[in-house]
Amino acid sequence: MAITAAMVKELRELTGAGMMDCKKALGETDGDMDAAVEFLRKNGQAKAEKKAGRIAAEGLCRIAVKDDTCAAVVEVNSETDFVAKNEEFQNFVAAVAKQAVNSDAADMDAFLAEAWNQDTSKTVKDALVDKVAVIGENLNIRRFEKVVAAHGCVVTYVHGGGRIGVIVEADTDVVNDSVKEALSNIAMQVAALYPKYVSTDEVSEEYKAHEKEILMAQIANDPKMAGKPEKVIEGAVVGRLNKELKEVCLLEQVYVKAEDGKQTVAQYIAQVAKENSANLSVKRFVRFETGEGLEKKEENFAAEVAAQMNA
Repeated sequence: MAITAAMVKELRELTGAGMMDCKKALGETDGDMDAAVEFLRKNGQAKAEKKAGRIAAEGLCRIAVKDDTCAAVVEVNSETDFVAKNEEFQNFVAAVAKQAVNSDAADMDAFLAEAWNQDTSKTVKDALVDKVAVIGENLNIRRFEKVVAAHGCVVTYVHGGGRIGVIVEADTDVVNDSVKEALSNIAMQVAALYPKYVSTDEVSEEYKAHEKEILMAQIANDPKMAGKPEKVIEGAVVGRLNKELKEVCLLEQVYVKAEDGKQTVAQYIAQVAKENSANLSVKRFVRFETGEGLEKKEENFAAEVAAQMNA
């Protein structure tokens, strides 16, 4: 497969590896982007993907809240950033979020088939089709998730005007301004540092085994580790894995507002719980980022104009 400059650029943005390393990785994997990322990681040229996927599609994330115990986040995609900034589109996404927070749908098909809250003679899908006709651009309600707190509260955070939407669910017997502020800080942490899990207890053995495989390959390619006893190598793998888990598990991360630069999120939550005489814990979080895992359509306006002139 021919390796293009655009492919090399994309892989470099995903991994932070050097341009020639990216070109080699794509050549070794016949242009398979995911396999190329793995190749670079195993060779120690990329610690991990910089992003969850090829984030590029346009659109918005919006959150609707009902009381302190229920919230829903949605992602609605558009073709262009211009439309994403359009008031008509933004109002529609807000309406979709309100629909989601009042919905009992278990999946997207059921959600699209529901009666539209703003006009019950239509379905959600009908409302989407109508909006496509009005805006003149393809739109897609990509996903939604509703969070209901059974023994506590939910707190939300939207970053970048709708680029990222976060819901944090907490188990707590005290719900006051201090606890809510702390949970809002946690939601901002989730938006900024993108943890994958709440705690190490949630990490599957499959994930650990996969990361160990990556780390073993990195060590095998490390001249400094050549000839080291197996026990030393195993210890290095365990040490590096534990370090990685601290980065992907919310409670293990260093709290971004820590005054000493060392306090973990777990320690921060314990501090807030003590100050408010509360039994407080983070049960789960949901984080949506617009376009996560989608490829953006490459725009070439000069070619588009030329094609139209020659039509």
